[in-house]
Amino acid sequence: MKDKLNPFHLAIPVLDLKESVFFYKDILGLELGRSSNKWADFNFFGHQLVCHVSDSINKQISNPVDGKEVPIPHFGVVLSKEEFNKFLLKINDKDIDFIIEPTIRFKGEIGEQMTMFFRDPSGNAIEIKAFKNMSNLFSS
Repeated sequence: MKDKLNPFHLAIPVLDLKESVFFYKDILGLELGRSSNKWADFNFFGHQLVCHVSDSINKQISNPVDGKEVPIPHFGVVLSKEEFNKFLLKINDKDIDFIIEPTIRFKGEIGEQMTMFFRDPSGNAIEIKAFKNMSNLFSS
């Protein structure tokens, strides 16, 4: 039985709204939705991402996963392999400072996946990934 996925809503703190709008809209190519002088909505691969101006940003910490230091907290999206590669091509000539360069994680294991990590201008960590076999998304 295939479940219908509902869009999630995620609100994150940002230090500078203008800089954040430029990053999400012009660098990542996300569609800008409603906004004010304190927040802005984006279409994050069919989900609602809202950047709220705040002077309090999460402390940057990490956890080791498959030999890499993965930033926590982080958010992201699971794409198909084709969508992952298309997105990577779209941002390839942009000034993205990767925390973890596009790579394959858990190679040869059930959860094998392509992944990349980067931060927005406020330090929020973002992961974009694609499983070799999407049916293994929740497999152990």
